[in-house]
Amino acid sequence: MVKTISICGGGPAGLALARSLSGKGLDICVIERQNHESLSSPPPDGREIALTYRSMAALKELGAWNRIPSDEAYSLAEAQVFDGQSPLALAFDPQGGKAARLGSLVSNHHIRRSLFESVSERSDIHLMTGRSVTGVVTDNRSARVTLDDEQVLDSDLVVAADSRFSAVRGMLGIPARMHRLGKSMLVGRVAIEIDHGHVATEWFDHGQTLALLPLGPGQASAVVTLADGEAERLATLSPEAQGAELTRRYHGRFGAMTMAGPLHRYPLTTAYAQHFAGTRAALVGDAAVGMHPVTAHGFNLGLASTQRLSKLVTSALRRSGDPGSAMMLRRYEMGHRAESWPLYRATNMIVSLYTDDRPISRSLRKAGLRAARMPMARHLVSHLLMQEA
Repeated sequence: MVKTISICGGGPAGLALARSLSGKGLDICVIERQNHESLSSPPPDGREIALTYRSMAALKELGAWNRIPSDEAYSLAEAQVFDGQSPLALAFDPQGGKAARLGSLVSNHHIRRSLFESVSERSDIHLMTGRSVTGVVTDNRSARVTLDDEQVLDSDLVVAADSRFSAVRGMLGIPARMHRLGKSMLVGRVAIEIDHGHVATEWFDHGQTLALLPLGPGQASAVVTLADGEAERLATLSPEAQGAELTRRYHGRFGAMTMAGPLHRYPLTTAYAQHFAGTRAALVGDAAVGMHPVTAHGFNLGLASTQRLSKLVTSALRRSGDPGSAMMLRRYEMGHRAESWPLYRATNMIVSLYTDDRPISRSLRKAGLRAARMPMARHLVSHLLMQEA
């Protein structure tokens, strides 16, 4: 009898998991509330994803990387971090010569479209678009997923991949630490006058965090984190006024900045699920861990969760024929927690320290930058950023 897996959520994590499990003798259902057109042709959303070598290798295995236009994958040669207007920079580079790089920057909508295309051609993956999950009940024998038209899917494993605000996670009775930060991230493409040199730059400044992600010649992605009210004000300005304000906020480091696309606003909320697995159930992507975007590592961590679960499901099929076995799910829980918790905690600590303007925090920031500039520390962090496959 063919085993069935129901994946709730057709975002990058859900699609990546489905494609990774394809060809294993499973019947895979992906339930997504967006319609088919929105899933197959996602519009630009302003987000540029910093892909590590590990993630690029995973996308190649999934048949998605070669579907991304080569001129839309931008080289990321180095990353620099500044504390306000201090000239002291913390730089991370691959330390492997001029040809080396930390990774690549690719627009989120290109990744989503490429994953959708790689999934669409697989006969064992059934995309159920324009559908919502209204209930999930699991026991030792099966997982039953009820849809909005009262159709019931009997599955051997149900996977929540429906964002950091996961409704399915709640249906499974799994609580999560949710932290609404009262801030929003604004992202958009800008034209710049001074070359970025393929270097990503981040400034922790008074009342704001700024980042510039290098794209093509004379083009970059501006990332600004502000209090919600200030972010809303900036988002509603005219493109000309937005460009002028970004030029001011970036202190003219890249000359005049003009908008090359709309400025998208995303209110910031972090999430960390109390459990990543339950009876015949697992959480992947943001449903498991919703990272703060400051380290640009959320997508990579989410993709890693799908690769881990896929390998364990494949191993369970060979050993017991059960893709939802309790032992397999315990191994997934322990493995993903060991990988995600240190990164999640460290990211939150960095955000707390670098957005605190008290004198003691400013002193700690300067001391931290000096310590992190030591060759051994820089090499370690650069290696973690690259994550060679």
